[in-house]
Amino acid sequence: QVQVVESGGDLVQASDSLRLSCILSGGTLSTFAMAWFRQAPGRQREFVAAIKWDGATTTYADSVKGRFTISRGHSNTMYLTMNRLQPEDTAVYYCAADPIRYSTLADNYQHWGQGTQVTVSS
Repeated sequence: QVQVVESGGDLVQASDSLRLSCILSGGTLSTFAMAWFRQAPGRQREFVAAIKWDGATTTYADSVKGRFTISRGHSNTMYLTMNRLQPEDTAVYYCAADPIRYSTLADNYQHWGQGTQVTVSS
């Protein structure tokens, strides 16, 4: 059974950095497309970043390009390193996984975590 679990959310100040982690169980990162989405209060869930099963192909939302980095580490763990955080980055961040599709669309991801809260104060 495939599961993903996020961690690392916190309350930080503007311009701070933060790293989120996502652990995949029931599979290996080399066979899944992995992604981060976020949802702020009153807003729809939006794409943040994705990394393909090859570990080299990545895609970013324009709003985070140059500030956020998605990467894979050991022990089936994926990371989202967030630099120069801004108040508009405040949201619940979700990790998602899919064994077939590499996409920026939430509907294309089969497995989801419970989310981790990131709050950026000004």
